[in-house]
Amino acid sequence: MRFDLYYVLSGQFCRTDTKVQWTRTYGVAHSSVGMMRGATAEASGEELTMKTILAPISLAGSQLGKTRHVCAFFNSDEEEYRVLLPFIKDGFERGDKAIHVISPDQHRDHLQRLAGIGVDSTAVERSGQFELRSSTEAYLQDGRFDQDRMLQSFEQMASGNAEGGFPLSRIVCRMDWVPDGQSHIDDLIEFEARVNDVWCRHDDAVICTYRLSKFGGDAVIDIMRTHPLVIVGGILQHNPFFVPPGEFLREIRARRAGQPARPVTAG
Repeated sequence: MRFDLYYVLSGQFCRTDTKVQWTRTYGVAHSSVGMMRGATAEASGEELTMKTILAPISLAGSQLGKTRHVCAFFNSDEEEYRVLLPFIKDGFERGDKAIHVISPDQHRDHLQRLAGIGVDSTAVERSGQFELRSSTEAYLQDGRFDQDRMLQSFEQMASGNAEGGFPLSRIVCRMDWVPDGQSHIDDLIEFEARVNDVWCRHDDAVICTYRLSKFGGDAVIDIMRTHPLVIVGGILQHNPFFVPPGEFLREIRARRAGQPARPVTAG
């Protein structure tokens, strides 16, 4: 699965029309369009204009600019921590807020890994810089996943509402809490599309991590389609499969109703 995803993504990046359309559609310069570092491209008709963006954040061999909602696919804990620990450590050193949403049975191991990179979890929790949350409590209150409640919860986590005066939050969410069953996966995928509206209004870096062995191929593709950026094979890449949330939500809701999605028309 890892090789197949990487192969597909690599093939998409080789297409000039894909790269140009990415820039025009999403207002974010594709990594190989040749834009200056520290700037992004936005389309106005047929013209592209330069726009300064936030200071970049290093992640997985590349940099996060203005767009910071990432899905990350891993095959093991070791691969996941190898990729994410430098990003996590950099955030602590730069004074960013850290919010980690992890399965309760992984808390001890997670704290040990933080200690291994020199993070005193007790001290940073006491200062308010670090929050370790349970994924089941965060996502499955009363045993069910409520999209609207989670949107409100993430809005409260976002940098603009965070207490303590931290410049932004680096949020890492392990998505292994999802119950088996297609309806649960569909709810998650719809939520991932909707939450883009939250993150596009804030400066936070949000990494949603997925274990490839848990999800089928169709689910993996849909998850990718809800995230502007993707980590595959340990490398951060702009995601050519990303679909704007409004368009994707029309499609998935039509799919649930057993109807073909209506094409988007101008006017």
